[in-house]
Amino acid sequence: MSAVRIRKPLLAAALTLAALVLGGRAVVAGGNWNDTGVAWRSYEEGLKEAQAQKKPVLLVFYTDWCPHCTKYSGVFHDPRVVEKSKGFVMIRMNKDQNAELSKKYAPDGEYIPRTFFLAPDGTLNASITEERPNYKYFYNTAEPSSLLRGMDAALAAYEDGQGGYKPYSELTDADKTAMQTILAGLSENLAQ
Repeated sequence: MSAVRIRKPLLAAALTLAALVLGGRAVVAGGNWNDTGVAWRSYEEGLKEAQAQKKPVLLVFYTDWCPHCTKYSGVFHDPRVVEKSKGFVMIRMNKDQNAELSKKYAPDGEYIPRTFFLAPDGTLNASITEERPNYKYFYNTAEPSSLLRGMDAALAAYEDGQGGYKPYSELTDADKTAMQTILAGLSENLAQ
């Protein structure tokens, strides 16, 4: 009987500690992607919205069973990511439930999580990646700086107002300098 009395307080303490460690975020399969702070859309709905609003798209592929995806979902709680997401149409897709689209957006494999920056028509901007030979669309899952740099590069590249990315040759000197600064920061981060 006394063992039961001791276990209940220990269980309550463990649950309280877990809630504090998790920062009040719900733990769900595939992660808590901050659905209240980030306006996630389905692929079809997102592309329609992107075309209508002439906004670039941030596309994330994840799965429910992936521990990296669960960790990466926390990046989307960062206030800077939440704010910057307002400049994009945000699309999140479960790779297992969207196999054909996952294959379409797999220039270097179908690993997860993968994050892409697209024009409103769904065209991939393949120049915005992490600076590494493999897993180029796998951004840091622990903190938001690499994703924020990618978002900045996408917004800098996408400012012609015509629903597409400007070719590098058409960017202003200020845009080119901004992109070079962003890419240099990515390279430095990966070298560490």
